[in-house]
Amino acid sequence: MAEISLSGKIALVTGASRGIGKGIALGLGEVGATVIVTGRTVLEGTAHSKLPGTVKATAKAVDKIGGRGIGIECDHTDDEQTRAVFARILREFGQLDVLVNNVWGGYEHFTDGTRFWEEGGFWDMPMSRWSKQFESGVRAHFVCSQLAVPMMIEKSKGLIVNISFWAAQQPGMGDPAYCAAKAADDAMARSMAHHLRKHNIAVVSLYPGLVRTESVLANEAHFDLSNSESPQYIGRAIAALARDERVMVHSGRILVAAQLGRDYGFTDIDGKQPRPVEPSPITQA
Repeated sequence: MAEISLSGKIALVTGASRGIGKGIALGLGEVGATVIVTGRTVLEGTAHSKLPGTVKATAKAVDKIGGRGIGIECDHTDDEQTRAVFARILREFGQLDVLVNNVWGGYEHFTDGTRFWEEGGFWDMPMSRWSKQFESGVRAHFVCSQLAVPMMIEKSKGLIVNISFWAAQQPGMGDPAYCAAKAADDAMARSMAHHLRKHNIAVVSLYPGLVRTESVLANEAHFDLSNSESPQYIGRAIAALARDERVMVHSGRILVAAQLGRDYGFTDIDGKQPRPVEPSPITQA
């Protein structure tokens, strides 16, 4: 990754206390970016998920890997908190080059005692789960994009990435609320790309494969990890896009992280090159 440098670039990764968000921050930090990371967890052991990780710990990890990390507490369901994050970015840096819309909600059923939808059906799912996925995810992604765009227009350049998943296209890969929310993220990326093309701002949806997050590793007995990806691999995919002077050719498209690895020639942190999850072709969003 030494050939890719994002020194002087400012990136914001939402929902980065742990998991894919933390990995994305590391993938951008290892090539020299300044990475602002947001999340609700600032004290270890207080996460609703009961998983380790805080925004401050992620920021320190970014520092250690070669970038500059800044952790900011933010609940992205609160627009005022979100606006405060962007106001701080404008005040301290005057620019934003990369926005990664990763923050999400609706996974509380892993820890709140409600049934998995598979155990009954989506008709048994509490409506709070729908609301959390659309409020903490889709709506938060829209608001962050709204606030990011003026800074990007000022430079006539930028990259916005919505972290999505195959469930948007394959209904068997999640409950109907999750599938609908991911499809909304894809449609939003396509429409934003159309409106922002004249400003030279690229917007894409990015699909990870099976990612070795803290949650997956805690339940690894239930997964086949032979073709899995580290969270940092997703960050390397975004770093490659951010460095690509021709990134606008991708704008409005659905991109697959493992396919980008093959196209750009980067590997995972273990030196492996994961196989793109089927269906693998990069398609229009």
